Amino acid sequence: MEQYIIKGGHPLVGEVEIGGAKNAALAILAAAIMTDDTVLIDNIPDVNDVNVLLDAITGIGAKVHRVDRHTVKINGSGIRNFDVEYDYIKKIRASYYLLGALLGKYKRAEVALPGGCNIGSRPIDQHLKGFRALGADVDIEHGKVVAEAENLAGRHVYFDVVTVGATINVMMAATMADGITIMENVAKEPHVVDVANFLNSMGANIRGAGTDVIKIRGVHRLHGTEYSVIPDQIEAGTFMFAAAATKGDVTVLNVIPKHLEATIAKLTEIGCEVEEFDDAVRVVSKGDLTSTHVKTLPYPGFPTDMQPQIGVTLALCRGTSTITESIFENRFKYLDELARMGANIKVEGNSATIEGVDKFSGARVSAPDLRAGAALCIAGLATDGITIVDDIIYILRGYERFDEKLRGIGALMEQVSTEKEIQKFTLKVS
Repeated sequence: MEQYIIKGGHPLVGEVEIGGAKNAALAILAAAIMTDDTVLIDNIPDVNDVNVLLDAITGIGAKVHRVDRHTVKINGSGIRNFDVEYDYIKKIRASYYLLGALLGKYKRAEVALPGGCNIGSRPIDQHLKGFRALGADVDIEHGKVVAEAENLAGRHVYFDVVTVGATINVMMAATMADGITIMENVAKEPHVVDVANFLNSMGANIRGAGTDVIKIRGVHRLHGTEYSVIPDQIEAGTFMFAAAATKGDVTVLNVIPKHLEATIAKLTEIGCEVEEFDDAVRVVSKGDLTSTHVKTLPYPGFPTDMQPQIGVTLALCRGTSTITESIFENRFKYLDELARMGANIKVEGNSATIEGVDKFSGARVSAPDLRAGAALCIAGLATDGITIVDDIIYILRGYERFDEKLRGIGALMEQVSTEKEIQKFTLKVS
């Protein structure tokens, strides 16, 4: 079992380069099969979720060529199989984007019900509602979503809740429907905008992405393109909170500061100095940090994917902080692990009350999901002792070279898999 072992107590100092946005890349890679021409996509992160999706795309007949670690060419002209196997879908939730892509292009798709991190209920009812509104027959058979239509026709779609996945999935299907589709109460996240921009670069006609209403005039075919994925705002925010928790001074490079406004606002509230540049943000943490209150909300609110990272930081802030999780009900599972490191936290329903402590103590903890795992690594970096984080497979799903990037700004940590390696690291840092 792969683990991270961390010797804390060292402020993180330096520069770290942020990779492409995982959540944008996954949807864009799925959308790339909607043309018979070759598509080149760069700035994709080399993480497990991306690699699994590329395997799934290959599995249905598309040609996938990895030009290099962060660049891929995809040609979907050879797709003859519209059935995405369970082995792929159970590993990553974003494989469901192949539903919208296949339905839009071929008017048929069969995709197993999605898996992914266990952070709470994430129903796909809004996806199915949107597909049905466009004229598709949609059934769930033997654990699969089966969607087909003779033709898709533009319609008015109103989402009952704001949902990123359904916004992107239905947008892809509507891209090749006849007529005009109007989608209301849509998600406004940066990766929704990025997917719309990518589709437009292939000849789609999508307007309004990033607002409450998206209008799509369907086209009959899409063409090849070259496209670069936006930077990952969640990876950037993770390193920004790592700087705050360790009393560090870190500059994150290759970011879009506009996408980080909610994160920057909270860092400023707790007492960090934040300096913005054209494509970089510097976070300096000096002295005692103070408490604040956080509620996760759809973009442009504070992102649920940053909640564990700020939770760890608030546990080291003076005073009483509260976190209200309004997106996923299981997002607090990391707090039990954090309590083992000395945090003082009480959870009631979807709210957590955090009394700040002076420091954490090293412990052996387990990553319950992707973002929680990264947050527990931040906690380990903020201790004076040694922390072992188990189940880092979750972290590897969404962060590329996570330990290497942290070592580049002063972290003492390594990826290990045996007791002998743990002992060797402990001797080296003691």
